[in-house]
Parts: sequence; structure tokens; C-alpha cells
Amino acid sequence: MRRKEKEITDKSEIESIIHKSLVCRLALSDKGVPYVVPLCFGYKNDTLYFHSANEGKKIHILKRNNKVCFEFDIGAKIEKGKTACDWGMKYKSVIGFGKAAIVEDPQARREGLEIIADQYGDKNHDFSDALFKVTTVIKVEISSMTGKQAL
Repeated sequence: MRRKEKEITDKSEIESIIHKSLVCRLALSDKGVPYVVPLCFGYKNDTLYFHSANEGKKIHILKRNNKVCFEFDIGAKIEKGKTACDWGMKYKSVIGFGKAAIVEDPQARREGLEIIADQYGDKNHDFSDALFKVTTVIKVEISSMTGKQAL
């Protein structure tokens, strides 16, 4: 990171940003063409979980290229300045990399959905069979992540 004074290295602080985030932006690459999608997510033990329809663009891309990048941010606030170049932004963010996989095992899929539900405070883990059939769970094993803050 170029601006070391903005870097967040403490893992618990990085995880706090993730847990406070409402959306994860997942970046994929399809034959060299970038694709970014905002998603609901869950995070546990250096692993991200997402749910998806069984078919669609991100599933199609992930089956061909499982390398991903992700981004979280919280607390965004514009800081006005006297001139346009004096304006700034306050925020905390996390960017990371990993490899995605579609979760096939039914018990692991259920656990992934529970982790996603927990992220948003829903402790009701009663997923109907009909919902379970039409839902794919994607797991991203995180290889690296860094935090940044502008306060």
C-alpha cells in the first residue's frame, strides 16, 4: 500500500469493517473483461459466503475463472473543501483476494446460508426445501486482504 499511514493491519479491525458492512462487492474476470457485482454475504474464519440463483452471469464466470477480488467499505462521508481539489472522503475499507468455489455438499451449503443469515442478524435458519433447491452457495477462501482508512 502506497499510503502506509492509512493502512489497517490489525486483523480484528479488518474483520470489524467486514462485519459492519452491508454489501460486499465481488469482482470477477471473464476472459479478461472485469465484472463487479454487489452481494449480500457472510464471513467466518477467513472465508466469505454468498448466495445466488443456480444460473446467471456470476455462476457462469466462476465456473471458468475462480479467482476473485472483493471490497467492503463503511462510514463513507464527504469532506468539503474550499476548492474542488481540497475535497476528500472519510471511510474505512477492506480489499482482498481469494478463490471461489460452488459449495456442493448439502450440509456445507446449509452452513453457508446460516453464516449469511447471521451477518444480517437473522437467527432463523429454517430454509425451505424449495428455497434450498434454487439457491447456490459460493464460498471464497481468502488468500489475502488489507484494510485502509481515511479519517
